[in-house]
Amino acid sequence: MNELFEAISLREAGKLAEANERLIELASVYPDDAEVQYQCAWSFDVLGQEAAAVPYYERGIDLGLPKEHEEGAYLGLGSTYRTLGNYKKAEQTLKEAMNLFPKNNVFPVFYAMVKYNQKEHGEAMKILLQLLAETTSDNDILEYQRAIAFYADKLDIVWN
Repeated sequence: MNELFEAISLREAGKLAEANERLIELASVYPDDAEVQYQCAWSFDVLGQEAAAVPYYERGIDLGLPKEHEEGAYLGLGSTYRTLGNYKKAEQTLKEAMNLFPKNNVFPVFYAMVKYNQKEHGEAMKILLQLLAETTSDNDILEYQRAIAFYADKLDIVWN
């Protein structure tokens, strides 16, 4: 659809408000097009209008997006819920995303942020330390990889 590509091109060119206007129009004309809904959500997000993005993310996901865009929609929605202070929905969305996309390491990072916001600091640190130990290529960290992984869930233990 040419109109969609034109709107995305406007966003990519930094014409965020114009892109958003076009995408709002397209979303109303094509309410059952998952990609249009997702791109419209994204256009609100880049404008800092997170609350307005939510229904478009939800609709895009419900309609069924291609996997590469579904990941972005889940991340956008989970992150948006978090920034709006809706930590329960953020947690649910990101948990679902981690199940759907277990190899995508960005979801646990955003999930750890939600845990932090829920005052579950130990859980947040555990997630991040485990991810760091599993994914880093930094030689200094790799040298202590086993220790970091071991202590990830034992941060509150005082050893005698």
